[in-house]
Amino acid sequence: MKIPYAKREFKVPENVKLTIENQTIEVTGPLGSLKKSFEGTPLHFELSENTLKIELRNVKKRELSLLGTAEAHVKNMIKGVTQGFTYRLKMVYAHFPMNVKVENGFVKIENFIGERSPRYAKIVGQVNVKVEGDDVIVSGLDKEAVGQTAANIQRATKIKDYDPRVFSDGIFVYSKS
Repeated sequence: MKIPYAKREFKVPENVKLTIENQTIEVTGPLGSLKKSFEGTPLHFELSENTLKIELRNVKKRELSLLGTAEAHVKNMIKGVTQGFTYRLKMVYAHFPMNVKVENGFVKIENFIGERSPRYAKIVGQVNVKVEGDDVIVSGLDKEAVGQTAANIQRATKIKDYDPRVFSDGIFVYSKS
């Protein structure tokens, strides 16, 4: 079943500059700028008087979900350049205190459950990672990069072949803002 026309529109805040070039959207705000490409999608973007319109023409029902996805991506970009995103992770250990350091685009986790070799988690994109006591703070403008970096850190401390009820060591996300 083809849908002849569908659109979504929303207001762009005054302190945010949005530019559209082909299928690439660039959002610039007080904290910085982000760029995202929507090439390969049947979406049409139009900016008029601080209102962004996202349109679809002659698409199948399955492709209709692209409207909401594109709108969410652009809104997250706007929120990123105005407020930013911060994830807080907590280091949990019972016996062996772990050491966490940021080195060359990686988070180095030493002495995790008494292991001799360190574990590494990749920092994605332009993300800042700070270690304050037992907290690891991941912050940046791009929600996808901040979330993926936090997930990489949490996944690096996943314990295999141990009973999770007894061994609850790891680094876990406890706050998103």
